[in-house]
Amino acid sequence: MKLYSYFRSSASYRVRIALNLKGMSYDIVPVHLLKHGGEQLSQMYRTLNSDGLVPTLIDNETADGQAVLTQSLAILEYLEEVNPTPALLPATALDRAFVRGIALSIACDIHPLNNLRVLRYLVHELKVDESAKNAWYRHWCESGLAALEITLARDSRTGKFCFGDTPTLADCCLVPQIFNAQRLKCNLTEMPTLMRIYQNCQELDAFIQAAPQNQPDAEA
Repeated sequence: MKLYSYFRSSASYRVRIALNLKGMSYDIVPVHLLKHGGEQLSQMYRTLNSDGLVPTLIDNETADGQAVLTQSLAILEYLEEVNPTPALLPATALDRAFVRGIALSIACDIHPLNNLRVLRYLVHELKVDESAKNAWYRHWCESGLAALEITLARDSRTGKFCFGDTPTLADCCLVPQIFNAQRLKCNLTEMPTLMRIYQNCQELDAFIQAAPQNQPDAEA
């Protein structure tokens, strides 16, 4: 497998965690989102991913030959289906819906409002200054994570991780969002459940190896 990835991309980070948790080997192909006008927007990369986004996963070992997969949550679901052990989704339909709900609240409600192309539009098209751009990021990230804190704090299914005591698809999404929230100096002091889960994840090799600072394209 080849994973087209950017070291600080939350979506790429999710997929790296899942691949590591499942013990699947893969090669990183760096795609720098800032250099050369954004390598993800190049004609060469868009032949793989017409959205011009990361990640893209290439699986060369499918029954139909090479497969090109895009969208991080679709990739996570694909990995779960082709390599179901260890499982990233619980056994029952109700619990799977719970885990997917957490993942989707991050990937669909929080992340899209503060990803790079939105922030660039605020700056370049709407002429928002750096301070206002960062305030936008922090507002949507903090409000989304605050809602998630309530969900996880009051649900008896929350354990060492978002669901029980083994990592799931939800943790694959939570950790990158917390990482970027810390990087942008979001206020996370009122989110003890999320931070406890985050710290528990940081003790696992799969999460450590997937961390931005440990990627081949990492920058200081």
